[in-house]
Amino acid sequence: MSIGMDLKIFILCTLTQLVHTKSVHLGVVNEHEGVRKVYEGVIKASGTLLLKTVKTMAFEYPGDEKIRGIAVKDLDNGAAQPAINRGGLGYNFVNLKFKSERGSGFRFLVEIYM
Repeated sequence: MSIGMDLKIFILCTLTQLVHTKSVHLGVVNEHEGVRKVYEGVIKASGTLLLKTVKTMAFEYPGDEKIRGIAVKDLDNGAAQPAINRGGLGYNFVNLKFKSERGSGFRFLVEIYM
């Protein structure tokens, strides 16, 4: 199995990004052939004094295709935490929950691969 040029570029960009930001890979792609990005978006929320900020995100892909990878990158290098509430790898849907530290907001880049 050879790794295609697109995958090599993706891996290089991902490693470069890891140096500059905190990343959380909620699911790792074990099989690289045929994997494609189906969602990319920024989830952000402002902070509220003395309170934790919580936001959820739902993603569902029509059909029988299953999620193979989920990458969440913290664009603010903060202490906010992402988590999978439902679904995820092996499902065609995922519900993500983002929770910040008290008094601060967050900004995450979410990528989903199938």
